[in-house]
Amino acid sequence: MNKGIWYAVGAYFLWGILPVYWKMLHTVSAAQVIGHRIGWSFIFLVLILLVTGRMRNFRTTAMTRANFKIYAVAGVLVTINWLIYVWAVNADHIIETSLGYFINPLVSVLLGVIFLRERLRPLQWLPIGLATAGVVYLTFEYGRLPWIAIALALSFGLYGLVKKTAPLSSLYGMTMETGIVFLPALAYLSYAEFTGQGAFGHSGSTINLFLAGTGIVTAVPLLMFASAAQRIPLTLVGVLQYIAPTLQFLIGVLIYQEPFSHTQLIGFGIVWAALIIFWVEGWMARRASVVIAPAD
Repeated sequence: MNKGIWYAVGAYFLWGILPVYWKMLHTVSAAQVIGHRIGWSFIFLVLILLVTGRMRNFRTTAMTRANFKIYAVAGVLVTINWLIYVWAVNADHIIETSLGYFINPLVSVLLGVIFLRERLRPLQWLPIGLATAGVVYLTFEYGRLPWIAIALALSFGLYGLVKKTAPLSSLYGMTMETGIVFLPALAYLSYAEFTGQGAFGHSGSTINLFLAGTGIVTAVPLLMFASAAQRIPLTLVGVLQYIAPTLQFLIGVLIYQEPFSHTQLIGFGIVWAALIIFWVEGWMARRASVVIAPAD
């Protein structure tokens, strides 16, 4: 359990600081960034399989029709999530993306209860309800449907559910899902190149380096997340995800100085209070579960 928690914390920390990375690619269209993100991630993962001598085993155990169906869904969901997220960050909507990932734990908890029959303790419903109220408050404060936040929450929540029930290891699963969407990504990048819109090789060495680096910054936290999702309950995965949007929020406000009103602060404060209650309740429950067996 502890290893799974540390994998989740590490993944969410890396995701939390990724807006800084994507901002370095603001001159490149989001679609091209995602095309490179998919392509370089797949290449990076294949290299890992080759170096570790697991390519043959991957071919025999992973490449089945059943696995293709599962990981095709995962690949499509994560591609949608990436595209919306990168576009939103470079369109100066980092704070709204953080709202999406504040909503996402609620989606993860709901999916865990509905599909995986994970149960919440009675007191856990209090922070869930409080967090929901905070999200609703923020939605009304925006004065419009926060479609970026909702789309990010739903796409990543469903992706987490698929990964929770997927049969392959994190490395094999990531290789499979990026491999499935690799050819469409390559086709799009080829089209951009032939139409004179390609960024790679035409925008300077710094952009080239950052585009190639998308493979590493993508694969590492996703591998950590996949490992965590298979080791700990989806409800706990949902709670830990608050790490990422908190960092994103701070980056949006403090580094890129996106507007943030006092009324928005109230809504975010409600959500943060819910998280603290959830953590405290979980800590108390774990302490209560440690029972010393009576001596014979």
